[in-house]
Amino acid sequence: MKPKRIILVRHGESEGNLDRNTYASKQDFKLLLTSLGEHQADEAGRSLRHLIGDESIMFYLSPLWRTRLTFEHIAKHFQKEQYRWKEDPRLREQEWGHFRDLKANIQIDDERNRFGTFYYRIKDGESCADVYDRVSDFMHSLYRDFEKSYFPENVIIVTHGMTLRIFLMRWFHWTVEEFETLRNPRNAEIVMMERNDATNKYRLVTELKRKNIAPDDQ
Repeated sequence: MKPKRIILVRHGESEGNLDRNTYASKQDFKLLLTSLGEHQADEAGRSLRHLIGDESIMFYLSPLWRTRLTFEHIAKHFQKEQYRWKEDPRLREQEWGHFRDLKANIQIDDERNRFGTFYYRIKDGESCADVYDRVSDFMHSLYRDFEKSYFPENVIIVTHGMTLRIFLMRWFHWTVEEFETLRNPRNAEIVMMERNDATNKYRLVTELKRKNIAPDDQ
């Protein structure tokens, strides 16, 4: 049965969010949360507990360390018997290739903003269109999980800014032009989809912010 809510959470502030030079010296998947990021994740857990109460939960999370740690801080606010969880590499962030320095990073931002965020493929990395394909594949697995009779009442997906936005684009069939107008959620921001019992379809409860001239971050 479809869950009553599908909730997406961006990871808390990471070392890479604080200093983009970190990507040149540390593998992307090993980036940790900052102390602020830990606090943000903890606050997200409190908010989700208040929203969900004692209802059952299925967590899906990106295997990158910053999303794992965000999940751990959120999960502390729930009873262990209340939830199940699994990692899925298809929920990882857009791959930005092999970082060398901040100058190269800024160049990617400039080129992508000129070319278009969705179609621009980063050298040795991915375009948003590539992320769209693997998120679509993840959704096929998600739909199969929904068919299980014991499936929990809530889904919480802990992922990354761009991947989260692509998930919503794919789910709600937004056009590329609509996608391009929206910015990534803030660190540890909660984005909620709620099922309408009459139609069995989901509506987006959280209003996303419109994009400004600043580049997207991870």
